[in-house]
Amino acid sequence: MAHAPRAAPSTPDGMPAGWPRRFAVATITIGLMMSVLSNSMTNLALPYIAQDLDISAESSIWIVNATQIALIVSLLPVAALADIVGYRHIYRFGLVLFSLASIGCAFAPSLSWLLLGRTVQGLGGAAIMSVQPALVRAIYPRSMLGRGLGFNTTVVATSLAAGPSIGAALLSITSWPILFAAYVPLGIVSFLLSERYLPHTTHTHRPFDVISAVLSGATFGLLIFGIDGMGHGHARIVIVTELLLAAVLGTLFVWRQRKLADPMMPVEVFKRPIFSLSISAATCTFTAQGLAFVSLPFFFHTVLGRSATDTGILLTAWPLALAGIAPLAGRLADRHHPGLLGAIGLTSMTTGLLLTALLPTDPSSVDIMWRLVLCGAGFGMFSAPNNRLMMSAVPRERSGSAGGIIATARTLGQTMGAALVAVMFGLFDFSSGGSAAADAARAAIWLGAGFAGTALVIGSLRLRL
Repeated sequence: MAHAPRAAPSTPDGMPAGWPRRFAVATITIGLMMSVLSNSMTNLALPYIAQDLDISAESSIWIVNATQIALIVSLLPVAALADIVGYRHIYRFGLVLFSLASIGCAFAPSLSWLLLGRTVQGLGGAAIMSVQPALVRAIYPRSMLGRGLGFNTTVVATSLAAGPSIGAALLSITSWPILFAAYVPLGIVSFLLSERYLPHTTHTHRPFDVISAVLSGATFGLLIFGIDGMGHGHARIVIVTELLLAAVLGTLFVWRQRKLADPMMPVEVFKRPIFSLSISAATCTFTAQGLAFVSLPFFFHTVLGRSATDTGILLTAWPLALAGIAPLAGRLADRHHPGLLGAIGLTSMTTGLLLTALLPTDPSSVDIMWRLVLCGAGFGMFSAPNNRLMMSAVPRERSGSAGGIIATARTLGQTMGAALVAVMFGLFDFSSGGSAAADAARAAIWLGAGFAGTALVIGSLRLRL
């Protein structure tokens, strides 16, 4: 039986059409699914893990936080390293690290071991996610870049929507370790495909800047701790100290990047209005999505009195609409101005959030879901064209660093959104129930609409460029 030929090195116009390109897409799709599912399925299992390991519900939250912190701390350094050693190698290393960490999580005898495994899983996830846009750029020809990024957006949305259902199905068969062990065969398949089909890209010959990596990691780590502290009632002096230190270290990081001939983060790309406006709009949009995703389950269950099953069904309207529209948005972005598509999408998302905040006291399921469809479809219409604009605005040899910036903006925005929900719930005394709970949930949704509207204003400025 003849072996399939190895993929040729990627050219400035991607890989040729055919099975090699399809298998290359398949391997990065599997890795992206693993990264997204690792949180959406784990969230569902937290009560079972807490009971089995005899820990409190508050302590179990760190099973999610450990991965998120490791992810955001390492995204930029790993993306910069990928520019140096190659996107293919970093992706494959991420698969190995993620799979080994998944085995460790499945056999973890205590919370400490599980947190260690989840931290390493986050590092592997950073290696997988940070190079996704760069690999898409290396695989697809330029004329299909929007289509490729749109497909990636669809994979993320579908994984988010399917995660709870897959997790529930697995938990109905056996105990929570299966949720981690399930990634191992997926990682093996993706690794084997990557060996044969992922394209080889040119490397950038420059040293890896350890000092910049430490400054970057410390900045984002302190920022996340500060934001998380605001939502969980930490001492004000601690929160202020963490945020001030993050600002100081972040300033030092940017100053160092300006002085270096080969910076870890190419700050010059922010001088390009199309990139700086697009990344700002993306951060605001992911903050709006984070606010909605965290507050809506409370709104539906506590305020509207819907069951857990009904709440899950209602929430799938957003990611399913996103998954449906993202491929179309990607194709349109290859032919029409991505800024215009983004403005249309953000108008839809903002309108959907405003209408959700204005829901009557006893809405029907249809009344809720069509609003969330507006939100999800709008987000999908914005996301893929926006990513295309950002990736097209940077030099090809900086694709890895650009991918790291995009992934950092996404993670930071989602984390800020979740923290702001906790702040709104504290300000409006959600725990007291009744009208206060309704006011708190609606306030979070209103704030989400505000961030989406801000993204619309910022993104619309690109139409003048």
